[in-house]
Amino acid sequence: WLKARACANAPTSASATQHPHRRRCPVAEAAAMFTRFVEPGRLAVITYGPCAGKMCTVVDIVDQKRVVVDGPENVTGVRRHMMPVKRLSLTDLCAKIPRGAREKTLRTALDRDQVLQKWSETAWAKKIKAKEVRAKLTDFERFKLMVARRKRSAEVKVVMKKTKK
Repeated sequence: WLKARACANAPTSASATQHPHRRRCPVAEAAAMFTRFVEPGRLAVITYGPCAGKMCTVVDIVDQKRVVVDGPENVTGVRRHMMPVKRLSLTDLCAKIPRGAREKTLRTALDRDQVLQKWSETAWAKKIKAKEVRAKLTDFERFKLMVARRKRSAEVKVVMKKTKK
C-alpha cells in the first residue's frame, strides 16, 4: 500500500520535479537518498573521545547503538574497541570484509580496496588535513601567511580595477 501511494505521489516528468509548488513524495526521496549504512567495513571518523579525529573501520555491530571498530592500530592508531554510533561520522567508503574480521583480514581488505587512499583524495579529508596544518603553524608562519594574503589581495584589487575600466 505504501509503495503504491509513494508511486502515485511521485512526479513523472522532469518539469514536475522542478516546479516549486508541486508536492513531492518524501518516501521516494528518502529511499533514494541515504546510502551510509552502519555495516562491517564502513570507514568512519571518530568525533568524540580520546581517539577523536582518527579514522576507523566498523568491524562488527553489537546492537542498535554500539559497534566494534578497529583502525587497524598500526595504520590509523585506533585499537579494536566498542563504541557508540553517535560518536562516529560514517563516510561513503566501505571495504568488503566479513562481520567480526580479524585485524590482518581488515588490513588486507583496506589495502586491496585502496580505501584509505580514496579517503585521502576526498574533500572531507583534505579539509581535515588543512585544519591540522593551520593549527600547527608557528607565530612567524602565521605572520608570513598574513603578509602573503595582503599581497594577493592588493594584486587582485589592481586587476579588478583594470577590468572595471
